[in-house]
Amino acid sequence: MVLNAPRPTQSLKVTWEALPDDYRLPDDPVENIQQPLLAAALTDALGEAGLIQPEMLIASNFGLVATVNQKVVVKAPDWLYVPRVLPWTGEGVRRSYTPILQGDPVAIVMEFLSDEELGEYSIRPTFPYGKLFFYEQILQVPTYATFDPYSQMLEVRQLRDGAYQLQEPSAEGRFWIPELSLFLGVWYVPRLGSTIHWLRWWDSDGNLLLWSFEKAELERQRAEQEAQRAEAEKQRAEAEKQRADAAEAELARLRSRLNPPHP
Repeated sequence: MVLNAPRPTQSLKVTWEALPDDYRLPDDPVENIQQPLLAAALTDALGEAGLIQPEMLIASNFGLVATVNQKVVVKAPDWLYVPRVLPWTGEGVRRSYTPILQGDPVAIVMEFLSDEELGEYSIRPTFPYGKLFFYEQILQVPTYATFDPYSQMLEVRQLRDGAYQLQEPSAEGRFWIPELSLFLGVWYVPRLGSTIHWLRWWDSDGNLLLWSFEKAELERQRAEQEAQRAEAEKQRAEAEKQRADAAEAELARLRSRLNPPHP
């Protein structure tokens, strides 16, 4: 599916203003029951690989804010990545993010498609604007990925000359994500009781970035193998000592026979 947002018929005046304190963010339930699981798994692997830094913003279902023609527009992608944000100085926790004003532009957004609508592909060029239009024309996010957990279709669009271009996967079916220097692909495997098609990261050498429980299991297996090796070494040493003691006893017996005590 190749979609390009239409050029707006009226000019867009985009300004970067903080979300008003009294602005009510939508509290809609997630449209896809797998959305929180998919988002958490993506972040978990990055954290386990040591790729998350304090200045980054990685969030799920989190409001991105722009003011377009004096109207506040908020979209909450299922997963997002910003390389560097300014320290939060407001009260409570950060509840939204305004690019430029509060840090770097948004580098990656992902949407996980629901089975009810295709709002993730919306190119509506008028308020409140479709998601694809918002990410491409207003925020100008370099990489926009969409994933359909039902059909297992992953699509990655990258911004080229002001418009999204659908990317071709590698021979392994993965997409290069330059903002993280990682590949993104689909992997069918159980995790936390759910066996579904997950989004996974691979490094430039093709090594899979492990989830925390996978790494913990791998370390447990290594520790178990090391304990087994240590136990085998202990048993070998004990057997060697027993052989040495037996040889020494036999030698003492032979000596006593060759040199019997004098009466």
